[in-house]
Amino acid sequence: MLIVPTAPLANQTFTVLLANQPCRIDLVQKSNGMFMTIYVNDALLLAGVICENRNRIVRSRYLGFTGDLEFRDIAGNADPVYTGLNSRFFLCYLEAADIA
Repeated sequence: MLIVPTAPLANQTFTVLLANQPCRIDLVQKSNGMFMTIYVNDALLLAGVICENRNRIVRSRYLGFTGDLEFRDIAGNADPVYTGLNSRFFLCYLEAADIA
């Protein structure tokens, strides 16, 4: 498992290399939760997926993504909000071995 650095910003876009997959991740905080859009090799993989505590984001192998992503609350069991990113809520990349 790897921690993907995020910032306490309501809307952010960043790039990261995960298992040799060049990824662009967009995080957007809305009134009803935080949502993620993922691009791999500049191709849309998933759009507008809600981010919940310890709930995997990609989930489906048929999408061809190696591994998965999830947020983890280290101070309880709340879903992530931008004000706690990288202090209370951490974006985790789960490698294939972490999922099996």
